[in-house]
Amino acid sequence: MSKRANCECCGNHFYDDESGYYECQINLDEDEMGRFLTDSFRDCPYFQYDDEYRIVRRQM
Repeated sequence: MSKRANCECCGNHFYDDESGYYECQINLDEDEMGRFLTDSFRDCPYFQYDDEYRIVRRQM
């Protein structure tokens, strides 16, 4: 799987109850944040496929 900026499938994408929005948990620098906000952040180096069964496989 390529590292695409599909935040909905990323393991770093969490819902914040206080703000009511989904947020990236990675601290982006100023340039990265600018690309993210202008929707030109296509190849995210921090993308991790949200594999909810990864922990279960480790326990086997």
